[in-house]
Amino acid sequence: MVLKVINHPFEFDMKNLCTVFFPYEKIYDEGETDIIVISEQRGNTLIIDARVYDKSLKKTYTVDGKEDVAAAMSVLLYNTLSEIMGFKPDWGILYGVRPAKLMHRFSEQMGEQGSRNYFINDFLVSPKKADLAIEVMKHENSVIALSRDNSFSLYVSIPFCPTRCSYCSFVSHSVERTAKLVEPYVDLLCKELEETGKIASELKLRLETIYFGGGTPTTLSDKLLTKLFDTIKNNFDLSHLREYTVEAGRPDTVTNEKLIALKNAGVTRISINPQTFNDAVLAEIGRKHSSQQTLNAFELARQQGFDNINMDLIAGLPKDDLSSFKNSVDTAIGLGAESVTVHTLALKSGAYMVTRQQTFDLTDRLTASAMVDYSNDALSDNGYYPYYMYRQSKSLGNLENVGWCRDGRDCLYNVYMMDETHSVFAVGAGAVTRLKDYKTGKIQRIYNYKYPYEYIDSFDQIILRKKGILSFYDEYK
Repeated sequence: MVLKVINHPFEFDMKNLCTVFFPYEKIYDEGETDIIVISEQRGNTLIIDARVYDKSLKKTYTVDGKEDVAAAMSVLLYNTLSEIMGFKPDWGILYGVRPAKLMHRFSEQMGEQGSRNYFINDFLVSPKKADLAIEVMKHENSVIALSRDNSFSLYVSIPFCPTRCSYCSFVSHSVERTAKLVEPYVDLLCKELEETGKIASELKLRLETIYFGGGTPTTLSDKLLTKLFDTIKNNFDLSHLREYTVEAGRPDTVTNEKLIALKNAGVTRISINPQTFNDAVLAEIGRKHSSQQTLNAFELARQQGFDNINMDLIAGLPKDDLSSFKNSVDTAIGLGAESVTVHTLALKSGAYMVTRQQTFDLTDRLTASAMVDYSNDALSDNGYYPYYMYRQSKSLGNLENVGWCRDGRDCLYNVYMMDETHSVFAVGAGAVTRLKDYKTGKIQRIYNYKYPYEYIDSFDQIILRKKGILSFYDEYK
């Protein structure tokens, strides 16, 4: 598609909203195309002129001197495209990652009811999504209150999986293709953990949560996992640790030996992620396990005494339908998972031009919306509450990802990451350390190399970058 921005500086907002309505399209500023949007400002007059195949619409709006012109232009674009497409995304003109954090900011300024009204009337957010943002905000705030000015969390990246899922956008590699990198990677990861532990000790910081993510951490053998756990135990003060999470996301990686290793290390929370309980859908997305393996892994974890298990589900997977998704939600609830995280499928980058029929076909978006609505209702009705939420660009229907949990089973790390509550020291390939200045709210990031082979080849540079943590805290003090 082509987006032309004339005489105003709001191109970023216009592109993001166009992506909401046309997630499959690459956006250019010129060229021959079946979809063109012109966004123009002439003095106080705002103009949106859009053509989508054989449908055209032009709308104008006159702003007064007090109005937010960027917001007014976004509302005008949203209304124009909604009318052409016959589809009103529930999050209105919001495209940010953290709607609950935004709700918190507005609530401090105008109160809860005032911020709710602002979301609905000014951002065009549906009442049900505004209420969701408020509920998430309240639960997040109770977790955020636990953090201190010297708190930090630790993230450990294990970028290996048994196979790569078709929808995956994370830095992860099939272990079959990268097996020779695994042990050298773990060896260097231990060295990075040692260096990071020294820095945390020197700064007298308080470790609140540990999170092993990926990839699939349980792709590693029980011996390699234990090596990492022992390195953490020997280099970090764990006396204040509130939560220790390891993603055992792929059921085909879960063994009794690995669960024992996790339990011996003091891991308190794990994820066993079916994504769906439909075997045909699992095959379609490249997951080389069955629903029965998920059930077996869950039971094995229960036998080893794990009483805080999360399960991830994805709304909008290829070949899935509403009935199948309902069964997946009901199964997770029936198992008694302490938390269920419901993601909406995010479409991959590398979008492509589509046909008129595909452009106006709302089936996938409406189905994903019905799936998310069902999960919200079913989980709420069965004693779960939404404790954190984030959104991704190009998700089906511009929908959200929500973590639901039973009382007291909030994943603290997820909240701290989403809110940017305190510093997160991150180790491993693709890891991003986020440093938080409590006085100013300033966030500074230190990036590790993205891929395992880069991490191994440039490890000395990664250790040098870690010194930036000390520099940041020295300036902070």
